[in-house]
Amino acid sequence: MSERKRVLVVDDEMLVAMMLEDMLDDLGYQVVGPAASLKQAMDLAQSEALDCAILDLNLGQGVVSTPVAELLRERGVPFLLATGYGASAETDRLGHAGLLGKPFSTSDVENALKATLG
Repeated sequence: MSERKRVLVVDDEMLVAMMLEDMLDDLGYQVVGPAASLKQAMDLAQSEALDCAILDLNLGQGVVSTPVAELLRERGVPFLLATGYGASAETDRLGHAGLLGKPFSTSDVENALKATLG
């Protein structure tokens, strides 16, 4: 069996992160994280071997995951933005591989990752 693709999960909502972790595991991906804070996300984005990432754009209390997205882009790691707000100038500027609209289903995640990872 081929090695499972490694997906970084960044979301400040524990239930969403756990749900996404279960979805990814069911789809055959290896989850890195999940990271709930910007610092934890930056540490993982910098130090881990990653094939892709799913980033919640808003990490609560006015914190956004933009620095994580920029770091991943510099490393050449594609990422999906999970947001309940849809596309915006901010999401477009980040150069994401796709948007996952919240709430999302397992098939939404599967289709987005297939489109991103080929």
